[in-house]
Amino acid sequence: MIIEEDFFYYPWENPFENNCNSYIIGGDVTVLVDVGHLKHLGRLLASMEEDGLSPQDLDLIISTHCHPDHFEALSQFMESKVLMAMHREEERYLKDHGKTLYEMMGTTSPRYRADFYLEEGILKIGTIDLQVYHTPGHSPGSLCLYWPKKKALISGDVVFCGGVGRTDFTGGNANQLKHSIQRLSQLDTEIFLPGHGEIIMGRESVLQNFNFIRQNYFPIL
Repeated sequence: MIIEEDFFYYPWENPFENNCNSYIIGGDVTVLVDVGHLKHLGRLLASMEEDGLSPQDLDLIISTHCHPDHFEALSQFMESKVLMAMHREEERYLKDHGKTLYEMMGTTSPRYRADFYLEEGILKIGTIDLQVYHTPGHSPGSLCLYWPKKKALISGDVVFCGGVGRTDFTGGNANQLKHSIQRLSQLDTEIFLPGHGEIIMGRESVLQNFNFIRQNYFPIL
């Protein structure tokens, strides 16, 4: 599904199985944000093909965090030319307590590459500048991406439409999550793109969502 030129949204809408939303930022460099579960990769690739995109078009895969529903299918790109990037703290977490989520699912953490690490600041992707935010709370190395030109925020599992990321997994921290959400709420966002659930269009609707989160979730985190 195209959001705007060179900007694509692939929602996960099956209520009976878990997977993440995926996003593609196109242009002279093509970036996939969050590849999802391995067993659902075929569906994502088929949706991309409908928009004229193939796996061979990908130059970079960014993982907002390493939980299986956002990260597992990276293993299928190990032999490709695509670069892989994540936050350094998230890789530390994956190599330590983060692997327990995979063990709970009866599997092991996937093969992946960290070709480079994302930190706070500007990430230049061809002619596009993205702002990277380190937003711990759901996991230690969670990150979010803000595209100033589009006023678009990809929020991973930090905050959703009407909800927030879980903090009961190993590595979660409620106080950090509240701080991360508060930082994101200060951005001039008109396109809100979470890791699960519905997207939000329009600045007033985005602000209303952040106010709802502060009023209804902050007191219980």
